[in-house]
Amino acid sequence: MRVIAFGEVLLRLTPPGFTRIVQAETFEVTYGGAEANVCAFLAQMGIPASLVTRLPLNPLGDAALWHLRRFGVGTEYIVRGGERIGMYFFERGVSQRPGRVIYDRKHSSFACAKRGEFSWESILEGASWLHSSGITPALGGELPGVLEEAFRTARKLGVTVSFDLNYRETLWGPETARATLSPLMPYVDVFVGNEHQVREVFGFSCNGERREYLPRLARELHERFGVKTVALTFREGSLAHLSRIGAMLSSGETTWFSRMYEVAVVESIGAGDCFTGGLIFGMLRGFPPGECLEFAVAAYCLKHTVPGDFGVLSFEEIQHLALGMFSPVTRR
Repeated sequence: MRVIAFGEVLLRLTPPGFTRIVQAETFEVTYGGAEANVCAFLAQMGIPASLVTRLPLNPLGDAALWHLRRFGVGTEYIVRGGERIGMYFFERGVSQRPGRVIYDRKHSSFACAKRGEFSWESILEGASWLHSSGITPALGGELPGVLEEAFRTARKLGVTVSFDLNYRETLWGPETARATLSPLMPYVDVFVGNEHQVREVFGFSCNGERREYLPRLARELHERFGVKTVALTFREGSLAHLSRIGAMLSSGETTWFSRMYEVAVVESIGAGDCFTGGLIFGMLRGFPPGECLEFAVAAYCLKHTVPGDFGVLSFEEIQHLALGMFSPVTRR
């Protein structure tokens, strides 16, 4: 049982506390990235997980490698090359002031990756799962083609493919995203997304109560792209430090809704990636769908209490929240 993920590692710079970027005289330094976050989560759960990416051959690239290894993430398929590591600045939100992200990743080592640098047949041989997100093709260049090659190889080898939409409007618009992602979607077995992003990118129009329109959204994805499993997260609240969160899982025939959590937010960066990691973990471990969903949402909830990109969590505390405060999921 081995998971492979493909995506960029970023150097993250954060002003201390709730200081704004324009006020900052120092920055907290860490490393992360959507696919790296998923790998770190799975590695902590005892699932072998390796990241495929491209990093510069300099001390910043070395530091990113060390950070991944510290959390048990496999780095054996990482290519070294290019001139710079991608970066982002994160300003924490509080009260009515939302968090803010500024990217500095143009011409990064990963964004300049080329076809032929990743030997997907060798990388995926013996793997159980391949994961990536919409951020990877959004970086442009040859990455959409590289990702399609990875997905196509995974399908050929019988490797399960998961894809988190992870739409970032600072990287591309919905029309460009739709045109780029639609050819990739038929390779996807497990789709993860935020309800609002799914509607915006794919142009789905759904009205009414959430328990009515989310199954319709999932059905659109099942029917349009042939996706086997759809997981959609949602959140409510107008304050940056308080949220109400939950999720829905669909198999095409049956849907499950999780319990809702009231969350006091320390940091939301990486929370969706912990949801995805929890979903992958539960599916690999053979959890029943309802229990798989509850585990993923419990991980999603707990990551909001941990600063940094990676969710520093244990199986026991996630399972305790998922089962100790458990109320049965509702089925449709």
